[in-house]
Amino acid sequence: MNRFVIADPKNCIGCRTCEVACAVVHSADSDVANMSVKSFAPRIKVVRGQTVSTAILCRHCEDAPCAEVCPNGAIVRRNNSIQVIQEKCIGCKTCAIACPYGAMSIVTKSVTVPGVITSQRQKTEALKCDLCEGVAESPTCVRVCPTNALHLVTQESLDAMMRQKQERAALDEAIEIHF
Repeated sequence: MNRFVIADPKNCIGCRTCEVACAVVHSADSDVANMSVKSFAPRIKVVRGQTVSTAILCRHCEDAPCAEVCPNGAIVRRNNSIQVIQEKCIGCKTCAIACPYGAMSIVTKSVTVPGVITSQRQKTEALKCDLCEGVAESPTCVRVCPTNALHLVTQESLDAMMRQKQERAALDEAIEIHF
């Protein structure tokens, strides 16, 4: 089973601490003071409504619709997660259309093109939660959330949650039978 982070809207206060931490940890320059609007590219998005707020991020789907439609093979399953290989991404945006959660972001950034004359060009690429693989310990968003609204779901934690629900259902049933 793929690991993923899920948000509990009952605990989310919409503070966007997770977004800032994500953008900083994935930034080439991790100094918040130097970060511009253009370089602010979190892989998590907080959505705030009138009565509830929650974070939207990649669920690392088992069937991964984004990976299925990627024409370049830039989205792959690796280390119990779904990852984007930026070097292969051509910025076609097909993955963003296929994602049922709206968890893919499409960003444009300047890249250096080596050659006879080194130059800068714009590159469009897909971004999504990578569970901080290779950039930080644990998913940073989970670690920094002040209200513990974000949780990393693993096979073990999912099994434990299912056992708790089964026990609760069995106890509720047992109570009903005795009345």
